[in-house]
Parts: sequence; C-alpha cells; structure tokens
Amino acid sequence: MRSKDKISYFYDGDVGSVYFGPNHPMKPHRLCMTHHLVLAYDLHKKMEIYRPHKAYPVELAQFHSADYVEFLHRITPDTQHLFSNELARYNLGEDCPVFENLFEFCQIYAGGTIDAARRLNNQLFDIAINWAGGLHHAKKCEASGFCYINDLVLGILELLKYHARVLYIDIDVHHGDGVEEAFYFTDRVMTVSFHKFGDMFFPGTVVLKDIGEREGKYYAINVPLKDGIDDNSFTRLFKIIISKVVEMYQPGAIVLQCGADSLAGDRLGCFNLSIDGHAECVKIVKKFNLPLLVTGGGGYTKENVARCWTVETGVLLDTELPNGEFE
Repeated sequence: MRSKDKISYFYDGDVGSVYFGPNHPMKPHRLCMTHHLVLAYDLHKKMEIYRPHKAYPVELAQFHSADYVEFLHRITPDTQHLFSNELARYNLGEDCPVFENLFEFCQIYAGGTIDAARRLNNQLFDIAINWAGGLHHAKKCEASGFCYINDLVLGILELLKYHARVLYIDIDVHHGDGVEEAFYFTDRVMTVSFHKFGDMFFPGTVVLKDIGEREGKYYAINVPLKDGIDDNSFTRLFKIIISKVVEMYQPGAIVLQCGADSLAGDRLGCFNLSIDGHAECVKIVKKFNLPLLVTGGGGYTKENVARCWTVETGVLLDTELPNGEFE
C-alpha cells in the first residue's frame, strides 16, 4: 500500500564512502547501511528517490561566511600542514578532521536538504527525507562537533521563502546549538531541542536561560534531560511540548532532526531510548500533517542507526516493518 502522503527521499552513494579517519566515531558508511535496508524492505517502491544536486559554494554561503566555504573547498589532507592558522580559526582538526573529498561530502548532504526544502516549497511532496543531513552543530564561520556545513539552517532558509514560520525539532542527544544560534534573533523560526543536559557534555551550552533574544525571545526552547531517560518519559514529554508548540506557534512547515545517538547503547550517547520510542516522535510529528523535512544527525553505533532510520522511513510511509526483524 502506498502512503497517502507523497514522499521524496534523497540519497547519493558517494556520501557513504568518505572516511573521517581511524578511531573517529562518525562513520558515514551508516548511510549506505540505511539505504540498503530501505531497499531490502521495498520501501523505495513507495516513494520517489532522488540523487541530490551538489550544493554550490554560493548556496552554502547563504548562511556560512564566504571565506569559510572557500577554505573548505580548498583544503586537502596533503595541504593542511600549510594552513595551521586557518585550521585553528575554522576549528578544523581533531573533532572535525580534514579528509579526502571533504568538500564534496558537504555539498552532497547540504544539497540533499536544500533540494528537500525546495520540493516541499513547490508542493510536489508532503514529506522529504535526507538521512545524510542533520549536521546541527556547524556555525557560520566554523566547524563543530563533526559538522562542517549546517544543512539544516540552509534548508530552513529555503523554507522561509515560502513559509512565514518554520518549526525546528531536534531529538539528537546533543543540543542543536548551531541551528538555535542561527535563528536566535528571529521569531520566524522556533527551535526546540531535546538533549542531554550538562556542561561536561558536548557542546556544553548552558541552555536553561537560552530562550532567544530581541524578536527571537521565547522562540528557542530547550528541554535538558538526564542520563538514562526511557521511551515512556521521553515520548510523554515530547508529545506534550510539541503539541503545545504547534498549537501556539502555527508553523507552515516542520524540520525534524532525528539524531540516532539518543538510542540506548550509542557509542557517545547516554539515553535509553529504543528504536520504537525514537520512532514514536516521528509518528507524533507526522500527525500534524504539515510539510515535513526529516534529516538524520548523530548516531555512532552504526547498526542501530541504520535500523532506526529504516523504521522511521517506514513510519513516514505508514508502513510497519515485519515485527521482530530488528530485535
């Protein structure tokens, strides 16, 4: 049965072949694993599959500073030793290493989110999925937390061309600080981030008093959570908060970042969510029947990430996957 929603899905196999380096927790190969599962369950037959365009430098500079974009374009593993000042200025190094095809990787995942937003704007689809996107820590002039280009900000800027208000929801275990910061002074984007609270936990943003400023005051919402939160508590909180936010804010479109490092057993995470609990949040958001852009994000235990995003692709397609497959 085809879902009543029209759904587009963006994927480029090249995105899964980049390598951040030995011992780095970010493994883009998880995107290939997700895609293979999506194909194995025949989910591709129920949606339109697109290869994203590679975002042009000028598109990336809609948010990022032109000099930062230009540097990402130019730097290679072989030349990085010549640019120690710039590497420090743009925060490239340990967390955000310079690797082979780095810029192309950024172009692909950002292109997917921009394309997804454009398809929604043109009302060609109700839901658009880009599991390669969701890199929510990147700042205007610097990389942060494994994120180089903030595709979410670029996608939201695209949606703002057609919608007066956009709601951004983030269920990654880490605070969606890059997106929050980008829209901190505007009421046209409301950001809601559910994440682990604590100064010692990346990105260490003290979030309780961060509610937005000037026109954006009260349009940034943070839900700081403790280690070990389970499905019951998380989904209850999520449903109450997001239902109220949608009712009061009345967004024209929603962007949902589904970082899978909030799952139990993640290499870097500390929550206790099952795949079903994580997917329940996707179900809740889908029920609002608003144009919906869904991305990936963190997630460092590859098999769990691939299972989670496959199940959530199924949720968006109103397709339950055979029970017990993922136990």
